[in-house]
This record gives sequence, structure tokens and C-alpha cells, in this order.
Amino acid sequence: MSEGLILAGEPMGLLIAQSEGSLDSASGYSLAVAGAEFNVAVGTARLHHRVTYMTKLGKDPFGKRVIRVLNENGIGNEFVSFSDEHKTGFMLKGKVNKGDPDIFYFRAGSAASTISPADVGKIDMRNYSYIHLTGILPALSDETRAAVYLMFDKARAAGLTISFDPNLRLQLWPSLKIMRETINDMASHADIVLPGIAEGKILVGSDDPKKINDFYRQNGAGIVITKCGAEGAFVTDGNENYKVEGYKVRQIIDTVGAGDGFAVGIITGLMENLPLYEAVKRGNAIGAIQVMSRGDNEGLPTPEELVNFMKQDDCVGRK
Repeated sequence: MSEGLILAGEPMGLLIAQSEGSLDSASGYSLAVAGAEFNVAVGTARLHHRVTYMTKLGKDPFGKRVIRVLNENGIGNEFVSFSDEHKTGFMLKGKVNKGDPDIFYFRAGSAASTISPADVGKIDMRNYSYIHLTGILPALSDETRAAVYLMFDKARAAGLTISFDPNLRLQLWPSLKIMRETINDMASHADIVLPGIAEGKILVGSDDPKKINDFYRQNGAGIVITKCGAEGAFVTDGNENYKVEGYKVRQIIDTVGAGDGFAVGIITGLMENLPLYEAVKRGNAIGAIQVMSRGDNEGLPTPEELVNFMKQDDCVGRK
């Protein structure tokens, strides 16, 4: 097994409004690529780690754009396949000065929603040491749900460290009940679970980070790290519980992708054999960088940018 990260998800064309206001009143849109797992792939590659992204795309301009951005970031695409019948999904994203932007999806029936266990069967996971999965891909269809379960099984058999981010998208699931049951079951098979406090309220009935962590630990997860927004993160590793303080943010520009940046910090920190506390600290730093950057992954840092941010006097972890 060689060092490296594999991810699976749905990358989408991202049309970002160039003017503030409702999406239907936007004067124009700029084009990028979005997707939670895609963001983690970009962030991991920018920190000079080997990463491969598995997905299915349509034979269309958005699909070509995804491949181009993967190549530009040095992300492996050997497990990207193409559908003749289905298109690449895309989404609209509003422009705001504060808070969360409006988002509208065009992803129903997308190529990625047809990812199946047969596609997963082609992957030799012995060439990787980490896999990162989220609750988005299993929400797309029964096929993708079965595919993600197979990824868990193959990763466990190959000895990979599995990280899992619930990344709730209620509008994609058939029901709240199915979402809650599936996400919590998948989390029980992971080595590292990365919920947020708002997600904890939906999934376990509490926004208390200790109760969230205890729930997933008792259900079989290894390490649980609950994201607490500006307050940082709360860690339960089986031996102890502790808080890792957040970083000061000068101005919140766009909150989308903050959790993905946090995952980048955790995964790359552990890949570099940092102590868990230091990996979480890195996750907090990249999450802070993300909310100060417009776009889903454009602001993800290089190693030099990350070091400089973490050294700044106005961006040190709060005591």
C-alpha cells in the first residue's frame, strides 16, 4: 500500500452570480467546478499529496471542464468514467456579502447518480492509504448508495484509513428518516467522522459536541471531530475529549467549502504523521481561509500560504 488519498463524489459545473441579488436577477455568471469531495481533492493536491478522484461525467462541456481542472491540479482521473446517456450536473450560486449564498441544483439524473458497485469494483484500493467519503454521493440514488457501501468494505479490507463527513443535503434524500439511518450507519464504519454541530442536531438530536461525539463513538466510529464553527472543533479519540480553538476570521465572504477545507487539514495532517491535535488545528486554519475566499475551492492554500496564515499575529488560535 502506497501513501495517497482516493475520493468519490459528484463534481458539478458551478455558475457563480457576478452581481448580488436573487439568482434570477443575476447579470451574469462565472464558471467554475464545485463538489464537496472535489474540493477536498483540490485542497489535498495543493498541499502536495497524491490524490485520485473517482466519478462519472457526461460527455459535455461541464464534464470536459472537470477533467481540465483535475489535470490542472495534478489530481488522478484514472477512475473517471463517462456516460453516453446522462449529463454532468451543474448548479447556480448567488453572490452575497454575508451569510450563505442562494444555491440551485441541476443534478437530477446526472451521470454521477448512475455510479454503481460495478464502477467501484474496478478500483484497486491497495494503492492508497486514505479514503474520504461523504453523505452526498449515497444520497443521489439507490445505486450510488450501494456503491458507497462497497467502497467502505473494500477500503476496510485493503487497510485504508476511512474518513467520513456527513455533509447533509436533505433535498437529495428520499426522506429524513432514510438520510438519518444511512448517514449514521455509514459513520459507524469509519475511522474518522467529521460532523458539524448543526448536523448533530438533525442526526443525533443534539448540538452538544460531546454528545455528538459520544453517539458516534458508541456506534463504532474511531475518532470523532465535531466542527463548531468559529469556536473550532471538539475531538474525541477514544482516550480523551478536548477542544481545538478556531482561528480569527477577518471577514466572512463565502461559507461554502469551509467543512471541506477542514477535512483537507485533518487528512493531510495525518498523512504527514502530525499529532491529531495539530491536524485539527490545521483543519481549523484551512476552514478559516475558506470562509474568507469567494468560490468553493479557489482559496484553498498552498503549503506556503497555509504556513503564513497560521503564523499571522491576527490569525493565531484563540486561547
